[in-house]
Amino acid sequence: MTQNDDNWDEIFRPTSGEPRTAARPPADSSASSVDPAPLSRRAAREARDGRPAPRRTRRRWPWILSIVLVVLLAGTGGGAWYVWTNFEPQVRELLGWELPNDYEGSGNGTEVLVTINNGDIGSDVATTLAEQGVTMTFDALYDLLLADSSISFIPGTYQLEEEMSAQSALDALLDPANRIELSATVREGLRAGEVIEALSAGTGIPLEDYEAAIADPSLYGIPEIAPNIEGYMFPATYRFEPGTTAEDHVRTLVNEMFRRLDAAGVAEDDRHTVLTKASLIQREARLADDFYRVSRVIENRLADDWLLQFDSASQYGTGETGSVWSSGDALGSDNPYNTYAIPGLPIGPIAAPGDVAIDAVLNPAEGDWFYFVTVNLATGETRFSQTIAEHEAGVAELRAWCRASEENRVFCA
Repeated sequence: MTQNDDNWDEIFRPTSGEPRTAARPPADSSASSVDPAPLSRRAAREARDGRPAPRRTRRRWPWILSIVLVVLLAGTGGGAWYVWTNFEPQVRELLGWELPNDYEGSGNGTEVLVTINNGDIGSDVATTLAEQGVTMTFDALYDLLLADSSISFIPGTYQLEEEMSAQSALDALLDPANRIELSATVREGLRAGEVIEALSAGTGIPLEDYEAAIADPSLYGIPEIAPNIEGYMFPATYRFEPGTTAEDHVRTLVNEMFRRLDAAGVAEDDRHTVLTKASLIQREARLADDFYRVSRVIENRLADDWLLQFDSASQYGTGETGSVWSSGDALGSDNPYNTYAIPGLPIGPIAAPGDVAIDAVLNPAEGDWFYFVTVNLATGETRFSQTIAEHEAGVAELRAWCRASEENRVFCA
């Protein structure tokens, strides 16, 4: 080997080893008491001719290195181990053995649910996909994100597969059809049992799980005065992430009710009273304007110490599903919901009130009404009156409407 060729130990020295040092001491020999080293033949020629000698081009001869590496890897176990352990990336690059960093295709058919959380950035998503086996490496997806700064993700849970190419995984995350949600719609005026039935039907979680979830209202910050969770679950359409529980869902509905009450300016100590009134209004009124008139009837009766005599509350107390006419059992029952027997409000809400009912409690209409009756159950038309005579005339109008046709009788059953 000539002086101009690199030493093999230097070629294969690990990068963590000591750095190369100068081959000879500095040119200024006066700085040292050691005799200068003998001149090389090249240096001697340069000194003799007074000009630099032409240098030969240094050659790395990669093909020779390749042969040597193959021999080492194939023929000597110790040498192969040393080279592979210390220089695997260099060997792969030299021989063209680089590992791929991306899968091909759109997956192997094994489903993977990937969740993107609020606040996740591109690197978080790339890490999640690599850790869950969707993409081969972090870089495979992250390089795509760096190339297009306009890409953004919507938090949620997405249905992907194992071993997807980075591009197919990215396409899947940007396709709303792959976003998985559990959804349920809770209508205004439903009782608690009906609320959890709607939740179970929408999410597929067993009804028994929801029944267990509502058994202890104190878990959700509901005041001790409340006999149960009735009226505290806000009616709306909800979307839940996969993996959430029945208790998570109930907490979401209760927290939403508290948020609505707070937004309406209801003090925490007044929540139970407001929800009790709002639930009565929700069950009795049909038209938006009538919510505020029913609210006024409640206030007028309470102010004059009248019994409320709301059929909806009395029916709730005996478990009747509800009809325009209350049964004798409901009217005569001894329970804290029978407003034909007890003064004041019932012990608690009787259904899930919505925003309009809550607002009606806080802003009742102006009027001297003490009575109301719906005279057309199909349209919700309602008569409000001040005297018992006017009210009885309204009840007679309702009975006549019920007898008018078979179609009407369906509403009056």
